[in-house]
Amino acid sequence: MTIIHGLTLEKEQLTEALLALRALAQCHREDPKALLNILRQLEACHRDITDRYLLPALPNTRHALFDLLKEMEEKGGWPYIPRLQLRQIIEQLSE
Repeated sequence: MTIIHGLTLEKEQLTEALLALRALAQCHREDPKALLNILRQLEACHRDITDRYLLPALPNTRHALFDLLKEMEEKGGWPYIPRLQLRQIIEQLSE
């Protein structure tokens, strides 16, 4: 892990990727179909990272698993991408 100005290389790369995604969304802020496509791709990426990398990397001992669960509890639970419900969209239209 390389340290650059107090940030790990991974955190810097993640920050750059997130900025690019936000810029992409900003460019398409008037196009709900494009924004939905971005969200669908993010959801697919979330599933892929979970299935391909996170699940195989989970600890295989009770002690290590307990430590991970404790950290998750302290810093935020399992990553989740919420979906808008049809009811929320209808309420938004009625405002």
